[in-house]
Amino acid sequence: MTEENNLISRVKRYSQVTTSITSLATKFAGKKYLNLDLSDQKYAAQITEILGNLKGPLMKVAQLSATIPDLLPEEYARKLAELQSNAPPMSWVFVKRRMKAELGDNWEKNFSQFEKEASFAASLGQVHKARLNNKDYVACKLQYPDMSSAVEADLSQLKIIFKIYSSYNKSIQIREIYKEIEARLKEELDYRLEHKHLKVFETIHKKNEYIKIPKVYGKISTNRLLVMQFLEGKKLIEYKQAPQKVRNELAKKLFMAWYYPFYKYGIIHGDPHLGNYSVDNKNNINLFDYGCVRIFPAKFVKGVIDLYFALKEKDNTKIKLAYEAWGFKDIDDKLMNVLNKWALFLYDPILKDGIRRIQDSDSGIYGAKIAGEVHKELKKYGGVKPPREFVFMDRAAVGLGSIFIHLKAEINWYRLFHDLIKDFSVKKVEDNQKKALKAAGI
Repeated sequence: MTEENNLISRVKRYSQVTTSITSLATKFAGKKYLNLDLSDQKYAAQITEILGNLKGPLMKVAQLSATIPDLLPEEYARKLAELQSNAPPMSWVFVKRRMKAELGDNWEKNFSQFEKEASFAASLGQVHKARLNNKDYVACKLQYPDMSSAVEADLSQLKIIFKIYSSYNKSIQIREIYKEIEARLKEELDYRLEHKHLKVFETIHKKNEYIKIPKVYGKISTNRLLVMQFLEGKKLIEYKQAPQKVRNELAKKLFMAWYYPFYKYGIIHGDPHLGNYSVDNKNNINLFDYGCVRIFPAKFVKGVIDLYFALKEKDNTKIKLAYEAWGFKDIDDKLMNVLNKWALFLYDPILKDGIRRIQDSDSGIYGAKIAGEVHKELKKYGGVKPPREFVFMDRAAVGLGSIFIHLKAEINWYRLFHDLIKDFSVKKVEDNQKKALKAAGI
């Protein structure tokens, strides 16, 4: 028995989403042509409510959109960032039906215990704690019904949202952003691919013993069910009041959990938020959710490093070349100056050799203020087409920055970064990447 991407499911989802989007479109049109302020807080809250109530893939897109600078007005970004990942979980009746669809009529024989209540419910699926017959505790990540239909419907409607906003704001061209979101969302539905991603990160963090990757039980995993080792740990948010030394230690490990794979292998874990990490009793980092993984060409990694040194040296020729390596096109002095504002914000923590927090303020979204300033400048400049690679690179940097703010970590970020890149070469990254992907069967 397999789950079909069927017409009925798609029609239901189109109906649900289109009703909400039509409401959204009407509000946009009214506000625009009546010359009312689209950045009004009350209006932003209404838009957030519409998107938040949709749950599913579109909610995930809404959260993502909030982290992309200049894609939405600042008030929208603030409100959308408040959306929680938790969606209403499937009932036990639905869970049993889904487990039967994945493992057959006798699915319960694989487990000595299976908790009826979900321990975590997110936008695309939910997790149940269980115990195998060999006494191993596992986390069963089970995809919601008809998610492939929901993703197709939501992506179609996402185009409408983007078109509505583009008609109001010409500062950024969003075609490549849409393509990147589409590719990553569709990948997240394939749990066998996520299993391979887990293997990639096992290879990457083999020597980093403080990063814990759950092992997968492949024999009882499918395209829509991923059975993984259950890793005990506390939520990162519980460490907000921990001693400074502990918070700094956790921040360093998180920095390495994300940036080590990027600078050594050209690979990122594309969904860094508080819910995807926990801390065990030895202060090791448990790293979860490998649905959203981005693999970059080694030359892109070089471009990220080149941009850092070019900004540090204030060398405009090198800065333009670095942006071109990132994938930006037609870089003139005006555009370079606007992009530099955002780039200097992202690189700011690693530009000076000294202990500091990730940003001076503890309040608000990480990067919201500077994103707003860049947004105004881009509006004056005209349409800018950000490369696909920028989307998740930027999202991850902003997501991590927000976590470091929560921890109030005080670290020498400059030293961490320079230790990671001191022996960088394109060939090393290419070789490392090939080995990791080959080991995972990708």
